Amino acid sequence: MQTLMSRRALIAAAALPLFVRPGLLRAAEPDLSALRDITTGAVPIDAAERARRLSRAQGLMKANSIGAVLIEPGSSMVYFTGVRWGRSERLTAAILPVEGEPCIVTPFFEEPSVRETLSVPAEVRVWQEDRNPLAVVAGFLRDRKLANRPVGIEETARFFAFDGLQRVLPDARLVSANPVVRGCRMIKTPAEIALMQMATDVTMAAYRWLHPRVEAGMTGAEVGALMSAATSKLGGAPEFSMALIGEASAYPHGSKQVHRVADGQVVLMDCGCTVQGYQSDVSRSWVHGTATAEQRKVWDMVAKGQQVARGAARIGAPAGSIDDAVRRFYTAQGYGPDYRLPGLSHRTGHGIGMDGHEPVNLVRGEATPLAPGMCFSNEPGLYLPGKFGIRLEDCFHMTEAGPIWFSQPPRSIDAPIG
Repeated sequence: MQTLMSRRALIAAAALPLFVRPGLLRAAEPDLSALRDITTGAVPIDAAERARRLSRAQGLMKANSIGAVLIEPGSSMVYFTGVRWGRSERLTAAILPVEGEPCIVTPFFEEPSVRETLSVPAEVRVWQEDRNPLAVVAGFLRDRKLANRPVGIEETARFFAFDGLQRVLPDARLVSANPVVRGCRMIKTPAEIALMQMATDVTMAAYRWLHPRVEAGMTGAEVGALMSAATSKLGGAPEFSMALIGEASAYPHGSKQVHRVADGQVVLMDCGCTVQGYQSDVSRSWVHGTATAEQRKVWDMVAKGQQVARGAARIGAPAGSIDDAVRRFYTAQGYGPDYRLPGLSHRTGHGIGMDGHEPVNLVRGEATPLAPGMCFSNEPGLYLPGKFGIRLEDCFHMTEAGPIWFSQPPRSIDAPIG
């Protein structure tokens, strides 16, 4: 789970000012007016599901001899408590005990605001500006008789929280909370999968609206701005709408150079949104105008690479084995080997859920076995530096019967959206 803005998100953010450009708005408004919000039926995560999450977490704490878990603001805090809060130098934290209700520790003057999104029964303890917030955390652990048991630290928590807790509880053993937090979040419930499906439906509807409206002369930022506008009108909250054109498509997250759509140029898009906090991530590649024989060959190879990855995704298989299967296939076709170019320079896929990138990844050496409810991207792109790149990305979730797509891969370079 990442806390820093990715290069992809930064590129997408660069497109946002284009919404205020009159030319774009005049061109887009007539078409946008025909789009409707398709997320009105979205069912938020309810209290019963959050209670099951806490119960699951406490069971995993017992199994791993962990007395409590400390979580800073971010997707894991939302997942367990509903609290939506930003990180700052003033600590707000959730403490999940192995038994009983959680505790939220927050500045005194922030308590009313924090309570606005608190969605589970929980104690709230506050600290004043002249107090040490980690001492308040330690006080809760002592009161619950957990100060002498291992305390799990969620993996994105900042060092000052870890170090501060160690200073006020010098005899405590601070350990990774991954067995608990990952153990819960990696396995999506039907309610979570339904929200991810809706987010994907929004992204695909936006692609279908956008594709025929991409014109010669547009920059990647302009294309991305239109995609974000359509996504918003369809009810999604845009996360990223990246469009890489021509040679820029040879670099997975693009370049600083401005490229414009032109005949024979690849347009590679990587787009996603959220619905009720759950994400989509879909990439599509096509050629504006007439595709060359080489572009067709590479597009077809990537489409086959996606199917190789899907075929290797079986319950119990190590996550890394999917990446291995794709690299064997590409190497046999003359790409790579390994991460070399021309070829596949990044992992085959990543976990996805409340965050666009979540553990674990479909990457060499990842031993975590696939299990029902795990969700991944499938994006074995091929990149030819100095020429172009092709990436097709569709996410899937694991079931006992095998993987199920959130979005259907496209049929051909001539029908590139699907």
